[in-house]
Amino acid sequence: MTDTPLAGIRVIERATGAAAAQAGRLMCQMGAEVIMAEPPDGTPLRQEPPLLPGGTGALFAFLSAGKRSVICDPASDGFGPDMDRLLATADILIDDTPLRDRAALGLDRDRVARDHPGLVHLSVLPFGAHGPKADWRGEELTLIHSGGEGFLLPNGLSADLFPDRPPLKIAGHFAQMQGGTTAAMAALAALWSGQGQFVDVSVQDANVAVGAFAVQRLGDGSVEHRLTRSFKFGGVIECADGYVELLTLESRQWQGLVDLLGAQDWAADPDLADEVGRSARGAEINARIRAWARDWKVTDLVRAAQDRGVPMARYNTPEQVLDGAQENARAIFHPVKTEGGPVRVQSLPFRFGPEALPVGPAVPAPGADQSLLTRTDMRRATA
Repeated sequence: MTDTPLAGIRVIERATGAAAAQAGRLMCQMGAEVIMAEPPDGTPLRQEPPLLPGGTGALFAFLSAGKRSVICDPASDGFGPDMDRLLATADILIDDTPLRDRAALGLDRDRVARDHPGLVHLSVLPFGAHGPKADWRGEELTLIHSGGEGFLLPNGLSADLFPDRPPLKIAGHFAQMQGGTTAAMAALAALWSGQGQFVDVSVQDANVAVGAFAVQRLGDGSVEHRLTRSFKFGGVIECADGYVELLTLESRQWQGLVDLLGAQDWAADPDLADEVGRSARGAEINARIRAWARDWKVTDLVRAAQDRGVPMARYNTPEQVLDGAQENARAIFHPVKTEGGPVRVQSLPFRFGPEALPVGPAVPAPGADQSLLTRTDMRRATA
């Protein structure tokens, strides 16, 4: 049976953005009971496109499967008492309410700490709850660039293949997912301490950590740029029917690549005997690889490379990801019920036993668990 280490933990989630909801998602899939405290119309994430049949946002389905939902109307006099009843039995509060609105709702740091001293109060904001940008708004495009990573994309051979492209945003909600993952780990560390405390997470800071190497190089006076940030050879390779990614970091991988290319003649050059020499002649190696790979089909090339221990993988379409042999063998995708029918949702990228962590069976309707607020004792519900 799959171990769910957060079983018995109750989390109250008040999220309008993907970062806070991602923190709740991680805790939910690790076994916590996560209760979304939503406004009457539901969290805005419910309507964020693309929409699934039935009108539910695909992102929301991914982030909310297995969670519970109660309506807590911030415009009503009952909001404060309702939130207090929820927090009285909770271990963690996840909140991305703008800083300027928290005091009026009774969700400011001091008030929550006073009335719920044992609670871990996890604040998830674009630029944190302190400092000159604490009140700034931040969307995905803003956050991926303010964290530095957007400036460096596309890079490597991608930049060579598409030199006219401007700096890119990573597909999806990379910055907010990174912020939410960081937030979840920070909150669990605080919970482990056994003391109630305020945890301040900045999505920007979480994304700066992704590019820590680029920041580190600033100490050497070097500013990385997307046209110079790359491995000297490898990266994106065009084939007859698609693209693959190639990366060789170890000597045995280089030898496997030489065998794959049938390049024992030119690769026998003494200058290519070590990593330094190969890096110095990366452009030449890349030109040879590209010319050679154009006649290969992706599936055949990846199989031949992996047979030789060469790290290479196909750039997949969404359909190919869902139908992938590895993904299905590892039971990575689980069916989840939505208004428009079942969809397949990815489990967590780690596990605590032989099986993948289960994904909650359904996306809750707004207020589906309103009875949690009408129970006189607010005892924890069983999943």
